[in-house]
Parts: sequence; C-alpha cells; structure tokens
Amino acid sequence: MPSTTIRISESSRKMLRELAQQEGESLQAVIDRAIENYRRQRFLEGLHNDFAALRNDDEGWKAEGEERSAWDVTMADGERS
Repeated sequence: MPSTTIRISESSRKMLRELAQQEGESLQAVIDRAIENYRRQRFLEGLHNDFAALRNDDEGWKAEGEERSAWDVTMADGERS
C-alpha cells in the first residue's frame, strides 16, 4: 500500500501512540479509523443540516411528506403503516 509522511504535533503523536497501544493496533490503523469516523461524522452533520433546512421550507417539507406517503404503499404486505 502506498504511504506518505505527514507532520503532526508532538501531543497528537503521543495520543496516537497511546491509542494504538491501548487498542493493540498499528498507528496507521488508528489513523485510518479516526479519519473514517470523522468522515462519517461530517456526513451525518451535513444530513442533519439539510434535513433542518427542509423542515424550515414549508413547501419542501410538504412535498417530502407527500413523497414519503407515496412510498408507504410499497411495503411488502401492501398495507399502509
């Protein structure tokens, strides 16, 4: 796997080593997991903000509700919830 060198602060390096030791993982594995968790957090924050904006848009919120109702009829049993 290709790799690169990045500079981090001494305090971050110490925390990274401690986390790697506690988890019994490599520094790379800890960094990879931290980046993936951060990516997911940012995605969910964006989703939250988009949903909040939709809730504040009366027409958009109404359209979303209508679309959700239309999809409700697609349940496997054919009944509305």
